[in-house]
Amino acid sequence: MDRIHILGTLLERERKRRDQALQECRELERQAQAALGQVQTLQDYRLEYQQRWSGQFRQAAPIEILRCYHGFVGRLDQAINAQQGVAQQAETRCQAGRERLRQRELKLATVQRLIERRQHLLRQAAERREQKQSDEAAQRKAWAARRDLAAI
Repeated sequence: MDRIHILGTLLERERKRRDQALQECRELERQAQAALGQVQTLQDYRLEYQQRWSGQFRQAAPIEILRCYHGFVGRLDQAINAQQGVAQQAETRCQAGRERLRQRELKLATVQRLIERRQHLLRQAAERREQKQSDEAAQRKAWAARRDLAAI
């Protein structure tokens, strides 16, 4: 019974570790989604900016304003590329978190199966003891009945 208690303690520890991995995985997914959202926001802003200024450039625009526009769009592109790198790193961390969660769930399931097997073996041993005791009691009763018959 002591081993089952130890396995129960191990099971609780593995559950806590799995729960921690699940929380970490959710947080990493949230961060990855936020990073992707930032990429989308920057891309939307760039598109809106380009559309707003393209109308003005259909009319005459001084070369200096055109240079500023292209410089700003270039910096926006750099920011988008940098944020895409951040989003990719966040997704990589998220995938690693999912793998850690999968490993924790596998360990938890292994411990649960081990406990179930041990409990099954203990039940079988108890059933065998009960059967043996029942058989011995029946045998003693039969011997007593024979002895009583022989005494008559």
